[in-house]
Amino acid sequence: MATTGYRVLAPQDLGKDLLARQFALDVLNGLQESPKRIPSRWFYDDEGSRIFQEICDLPEYYLTRAETEILERYAPAMMRRASGDALDVVDLGAGDGRKTGIVLQAALAHARDVQYVPIDISEGAMAGLVAQMGTQFPQLHISGIVGDYADALHYFSRGKTRPTLALFLGSNIGNFDYPAARLFLRDMWEGLNHGDLLLVGFDRKKDISRLLAAYADPKGVTARFDLNVLARINRELGGEFDLKRFDYHCVYNPVLGAIEAYLVSRERQSVRVAALGRAFEFEAWEPIHLEYSFKYNPTDVHHLARATGYEVVSEFTDSHEHFIDSLWRVRKHG
Repeated sequence: MATTGYRVLAPQDLGKDLLARQFALDVLNGLQESPKRIPSRWFYDDEGSRIFQEICDLPEYYLTRAETEILERYAPAMMRRASGDALDVVDLGAGDGRKTGIVLQAALAHARDVQYVPIDISEGAMAGLVAQMGTQFPQLHISGIVGDYADALHYFSRGKTRPTLALFLGSNIGNFDYPAARLFLRDMWEGLNHGDLLLVGFDRKKDISRLLAAYADPKGVTARFDLNVLARINRELGGEFDLKRFDYHCVYNPVLGAIEAYLVSRERQSVRVAALGRAFEFEAWEPIHLEYSFKYNPTDVHHLARATGYEVVSEFTDSHEHFIDSLWRVRKHG
């Protein structure tokens, strides 16, 4: 009978309350920098994960539709690149699991013994995903991990010998600038074995008006998503942010090749955060940088793979050439 469940990485695995401490330190450090910043990894608490699913359903947000088309068309071909009759599918940031379900259906048709290992920072999102996938795929072994991507991957990979297909879908790699993307992918390389596969989603460079429409929807869902990080500081750190005193703003930087997202203080104000024991001063129209979303050309993708220890096995794109799913193989010798 298939096993279904997840675990939250415990103090003996990662250190007491590591994620909570990292959040507090990132807020403390980021709000003292110039310009102020909060890393985008903290968007995805339970409420942030829920709002992001709303974004994925917006007509302007083409990314989800494009990648879904790719997976529906090419997932069986991707699975033919995996070896053996057993496969671990490690999923970094699955969201609501709709796209991952397409991959798992193809994996179960390819291999007799498939274990699904979702990794997510949100326990609420993990609980819902495990329940959903257990119902949708009752033959699937599910062993989720709540924690930071890199820490959880290294925890999972201790002593493992089964072939792995790791998924990093949805253009999540775009949240890193290029040096940080190289570090992240190399950290994943360290947690995988020679011959393992990694499927990475990349949003392609394209018409700037289309890009901006995807990140500044007229319903304001993306604005709510970004403002939720201030609400999270209020909930978890005793912050006193008044969300009505901040506006969401995004621009496309053609030099960087990236969307940049900000929250902008509408007025001069002082905001106390009790858990940090201090207040932070904002000038009128002072920004907090929240997110980069870097866009890629195919040549950028190949360069990134080579620079971090992978070889590109295959690339798949949608019918409008808006998105790329690139399948890489880990190379550690030979």
